[in-house]
Amino acid sequence: MGSHLYNSQLGKVAWFVRRFGAAELFLKPLRCVFASLIIPRLARAEFVFEGKSLPLFYHRYNMTWATERAVEVPIAQEFIERFAGKRVLEVGNVTPHYLDTAHTVLDKYERGPGIINEDIADYSPPERFDLILSVSTFEHIGYDDEVNGESGEKIGQAITICRRLLTAAGQLVLTLPLGYNPALDRMIADGKLGCDRAIFLKRTGRLAWQTVDAGAALACEYGRPFPYGNAVMIAQFGGLCE
Repeated sequence: MGSHLYNSQLGKVAWFVRRFGAAELFLKPLRCVFASLIIPRLARAEFVFEGKSLPLFYHRYNMTWATERAVEVPIAQEFIERFAGKRVLEVGNVTPHYLDTAHTVLDKYERGPGIINEDIADYSPPERFDLILSVSTFEHIGYDDEVNGESGEKIGQAITICRRLLTAAGQLVLTLPLGYNPALDRMIADGKLGCDRAIFLKRTGRLAWQTVDAGAALACEYGRPFPYGNAVMIAQFGGLCE
């Protein structure tokens, strides 16, 4: 699969410190160790997405209660349920860690049962999909995966490829934490992502998220004042007819 910074433990540690700060080397393990004590004590909370109240998602894997996954997983589940019984592809192995899923999963690096280890750029399935979903994955393209070229350009290419894999009425849905990849943030700010619809959520409290406009979301810092993503974009695209 070629060189990748995740492939060595030392490289992974160096990347983690660079992206999330040295303090998280200690805080993340603590959150994971005490997850079974923390989660039952968290207040139930909801957020609004497309006019519907969804519960924040708490799970010990990857500390969902402390990160943007608290809203990303319920949103992903909402779309998976909307497309129940149809052909669904997930780019990046995320929801199977949390949900009972049966859709196709494509992940270039993460190995596991049923995961197709292939780059989206090289993926040529025999059929098109009604839904292509990706949770907190596209911000890493060209930024964390040691590929040649500018990150924004690679992200744009990956979006185009996904849209070409959709049926005529299909939908591509990306959840994107803001403030992580500067090139992605610039694309969004300049209106170059090319999505048909965008919804922005900002974290306003430890267990509170609210819908905001693009400017307010893009002004958020990654990792401050709360750990990891403090704003998320949910970008929706239609298919590209050829």
